[in-house]
Amino acid sequence: MSPTVLVIDDEPPIRRLLRMGLATQGYAILEAGTAATALDLLGRERADLVILDLGLPDMRGHDLLAAIRARHPGLPVVVLSSRDDEGGKVEALDLGADDYVTKPFGMAELLARLRAALRHQLAVQGERPVFRIDGLSVDLVRRVVRVNDTEVKLTPREYDFLRVLVLHAGKVLTHAQLMQAVSVSSDPQYLRVYMRQLRQKLEADPVRPRLLLTETGVGYRLRAPDDAPAAPPP
Repeated sequence: MSPTVLVIDDEPPIRRLLRMGLATQGYAILEAGTAATALDLLGRERADLVILDLGLPDMRGHDLLAAIRARHPGLPVVVLSSRDDEGGKVEALDLGADDYVTKPFGMAELLARLRAALRHQLAVQGERPVFRIDGLSVDLVRRVVRVNDTEVKLTPREYDFLRVLVLHAGKVLTHAQLMQAVSVSSDPQYLRVYMRQLRQKLEADPVRPRLLLTETGVGYRLRAPDDAPAAPPP
């Protein structure tokens, strides 16, 4: 069965663009121009993923995100918004958004992020014992990490960070979410240190990482196996 995507956006041209782009990839589409319509559709129809614009006429987008999370906790939500301020991004991610894409956007990147969000949902429903991507393998049962079949020794804290990223592969995790998950100091500098150490051990080119990606001003994301290769952070 084709995945069904609910597009919530008050701009008809954006909904039309998404409808055309998603349909070519085999997605079924539901559309809503208001928060009220979206909540009504979610109460009556099956949706596998939501694309949410934060600028809606009848409800603050973040409030709608919170309502969707409360009623449908396992439903992936990708925010698509013209807002690119750090505070808005962090609030959306802390409320449970799986990813945040700013307008204007590239359809190829958006599709890759949708695939990652859907894949993450499947991983949550039945966690895979081994994560693999581009020569990296993480055995979550045996706690063994390999790069190109060579075992890599991580410190316990490095492994804790990597495990959290693996369990949410494809999803942006804010600094606060990561620090809470591994119970470290609230100073983001600690995250930068551990991320630098992980990149030194796991990336072919730590200066231009292709797996452990920085979402500037927000947090970090581990590239998912079916993501399109992401551009290295500036």
